[in-house]
Amino acid sequence: MASVINNGIPYVNGKLYDWADIVVTIAGVPITGITGIEYGDEQDMELKYGAGRHPVGYTKGRITPSAKITLYQEEVEAIMKQTINGRIQDIAPFDIIVCYLPDTGIVHTDKLRNCLFKNNARTWKEGDKGKEVELDLILSNIDWGK
Repeated sequence: MASVINNGIPYVNGKLYDWADIVVTIAGVPITGITGIEYGDEQDMELKYGAGRHPVGYTKGRITPSAKITLYQEEVEAIMKQTINGRIQDIAPFDIIVCYLPDTGIVHTDKLRNCLFKNNARTWKEGDKGKEVELDLILSNIDWGK
């Protein structure tokens, strides 16, 4: 039995996205040592008042995107090898493409534009088995679903 989600496109047996459906590329290179990605944007909005006690309208202002990516240390080191001085913060702006490729064949793509790495740090403690590195990003904008 097929279920229908918002846009009228049927999903076979209710299959929705899962982690295995996501393919992330940084500057066109598929990343396999990724364990997480988080991104979004927020827009300033303000209610405007006139006569009476209730708002008569609203205004919209700046859109502020944010993102972070979590990679295995080995993946970060591979990226660092592409730099002249080993600092990932000095890499020229790049795009991150996040593709959702479910079994249904309906592809969805988000594009994080003009990304830069903000930080590069390691924290280890006794008993650790492998290291995940969380990297904050700054970016110009997100093209949602393009």
